[in-house]
Amino acid sequence: MKTCLVLGATGFIGGHIAREAVARGWQVRAMRRNPNFVGAIGDVKVEWVTGNLDDRATLIEALRGCSVIFHSAGAYPHGTRQIDRDVQSALTQTGHVIEAARITQPDRLIYTSSFTTIGLPGEPNRLADERDHYRPGTAGDAYYEAKWAMEVELLKSGLPIVVLNPAAVFGPGDVHLAVSEIIIMAAQGRVPVTFDATFGAIDVRDAAAAHLSAVDSGRVGERYILSAQNMTLKNGLELIARSSGRKPPTLHIGQRTLNAIIAIGKYLPGASSGMIGHLRTMRYWQPLNNTKAVTELDLSGRPIETTLNDALTWFKANGYLKN
Repeated sequence: MKTCLVLGATGFIGGHIAREAVARGWQVRAMRRNPNFVGAIGDVKVEWVTGNLDDRATLIEALRGCSVIFHSAGAYPHGTRQIDRDVQSALTQTGHVIEAARITQPDRLIYTSSFTTIGLPGEPNRLADERDHYRPGTAGDAYYEAKWAMEVELLKSGLPIVVLNPAAVFGPGDVHLAVSEIIIMAAQGRVPVTFDATFGAIDVRDAAAAHLSAVDSGRVGERYILSAQNMTLKNGLELIARSSGRKPPTLHIGQRTLNAIIAIGKYLPGASSGMIGHLRTMRYWQPLNNTKAVTELDLSGRPIETTLNDALTWFKANGYLKN
């Protein structure tokens, strides 16, 4: 029986990693900052430990006896004003994880990175893949810069690390609305427009399963894109509208108008900093090649229609959406 520690267990992907590991018979230790918060896995039998990435001693204690670390926690900053500070904070936390892992020596550290660290294709007429690296400073967004800096720091640490790069992740259990805010807004009829954007998408449950597969099948020092299919924003909004009985958006907004919306975004009612951040960096979204993860991690993906329906059902059941 494997014993693992899930960092970020009360979050979206981390919670599903913990759930999947328990389902496979693993002994799961789950770290949380708030000793009273269980995220979306209150029904899952895990060993809860209280701690955070800023507390090196707590991390070391939590890691002892664990053969696998799933690092699905860390900074999720959005903005442009304090990028250097946000990146430094993320690197400090990453350094604590690295130090703790060097002391406790797990067999594998599976790191949940992001599609944002995948750069534009190096050659014409192909989809972006793991060979393509984000160029620091390109997006000018704290999240992009922090995720890139964290990934680089971990890969050069010398630890037995496998990096996973999930595309846009959807599904049930997003308690913090980390990526699902647009689903709820669209289901409420609050997204009347669409923009030019194509991106990779995957169900959170399939992404979690790939994390477990990476423990034995992932190659140390390698990156793996976790994406089930490429889709347009227009198609995704149409699917949500159909599932929630709403009319799909009919108005298309070009880049110049989008830039104006972003500029006044902080004044828009109901617009979160995360949502404005997504709008600001939408120009960097791109279709992705998942061949490496399909071949080496046996990555599979359920239909996005199923994912969105299950997400909407969960949001309704948990009070995020009224029936």
